[in-house]
Amino acid sequence: MSRLEQQEEQEHGPELEPSMTTPVKLDRRAVLKGIAGATLALPVLEAMGEEVSTLAPRRLCAIYTANGMSLPKPEHKIDDWSWFPRAAEDGKYVFGKSTEPLAGYRDQLSFLGEMYHENGIKADPHICSDMWLTGAPLHNPKPGKFNSVGLDQVVAHHTKQHCRQPSLVLSIDAGTGFLSRTGTISYNLEGKPIPAENNPRRVFDRLFRADKASMAVERQKLKRRIKLVDAVLESARSLNRKLGRSDRLKMDQYLTSLSEVESRLIASEKWVEIPLKKQDHSHLDLDVTNEGKPADYYRNMFDLIALAFDADITRSVAFMLNREDGMGISDTFPLKLGLTRTHHSLSHAGDKAGQLEFAKYDRFLSEQLAYFFGRLSEFKDKTGTVLDNSIVLFGSGASTTHNPRNLPTMVVGGANMGLKHGTYRQDGPTKMSDMYLSILHSMGIEQRGFSDSSGTAFDTLFSKV
Repeated sequence: MSRLEQQEEQEHGPELEPSMTTPVKLDRRAVLKGIAGATLALPVLEAMGEEVSTLAPRRLCAIYTANGMSLPKPEHKIDDWSWFPRAAEDGKYVFGKSTEPLAGYRDQLSFLGEMYHENGIKADPHICSDMWLTGAPLHNPKPGKFNSVGLDQVVAHHTKQHCRQPSLVLSIDAGTGFLSRTGTISYNLEGKPIPAENNPRRVFDRLFRADKASMAVERQKLKRRIKLVDAVLESARSLNRKLGRSDRLKMDQYLTSLSEVESRLIASEKWVEIPLKKQDHSHLDLDVTNEGKPADYYRNMFDLIALAFDADITRSVAFMLNREDGMGISDTFPLKLGLTRTHHSLSHAGDKAGQLEFAKYDRFLSEQLAYFFGRLSEFKDKTGTVLDNSIVLFGSGASTTHNPRNLPTMVVGGANMGLKHGTYRQDGPTKMSDMYLSILHSMGIEQRGFSDSSGTAFDTLFSKV
């Protein structure tokens, strides 16, 4: 067992096989032996038996927006623009105007109120995006280590044997950013940030155009980069100098990036001879950028995620729509939509006009999510739609103005994974980590705990199938 696997087992318990609840005729760990005796683990194939081929994939897509949501003050008298819904006498909630575009999915989504990260309340509010998927401790016992593994990467670790790519990590600005102004919401098993991608063409090529030739080129580039990093580190040692904290962090993130590239290559090489599902990609605009129309950019990225899920290329996706504290190009998106202030400025607006504009930007994001849910509903698995077999988590690491309490949270899909929807849950302050543990259990990942979880506490929303 590798050091990484030992660590994972210590933190999360022994690895259990997800999404495979019935015996199979052919061992999923079957290998092919070459002439030279080398072995290659097989992906899960339809040829392995009816039990495998009829089981629908179980997927997770975590979508994050920064700076919280619009929750207008009572004196503004615009409660109908609040992101959280309003209760109704018949027990059903009433969508606010900022989430009305999602009304068609009432029976497939739930709002969760009063969610929080216990460690988020104690921490600098600017690091809320860093810990949104991790619930990371404010102080880690290991020197130099801030974060812990993210929910998406736990899912990736348990589903990677079933698909071509362990995970897909996306963000509006790409890279990792830096602590408190992160450019990614995904953290690996060692708590290190995983660089995100933001270029639709590069994402498409990685997902749909991987072949032996392209992988050979990428492997050569990887070898040169590793050699360069080794040279820099050796030079620092030979000169008896230590890199400064900032430089060490940059080098560490770069090495994490190289490790991520290598893991993707290893995964892809196992599948290179297996044809992809035939799909129509003609509607994609791979030349769209985050500098153009916000809706065009977001919808193309959501199309890529939907296609990746439909082709079962990956079962774990994290997508950061906006960065905290006015960082990155998406801070200007409200201006491009005809609003008068930047995103971060709107989140701090204390006046009625500002809060109303903030809510209108929330509505814009709801429109993009509705488009995404529609795409997931169009694609069919052998049992139900892709949305039925996927859990989509949407939310923010703050409610308003860097407030780490009552985190806006929405859970969508997963009908075939036991999720029950159509509710606005308000059961008092509840740990996000408890909800994350429930998500893992719904995916067939039977961990004893996640981060600082103290139980699942979501039996009314999540029930095992």
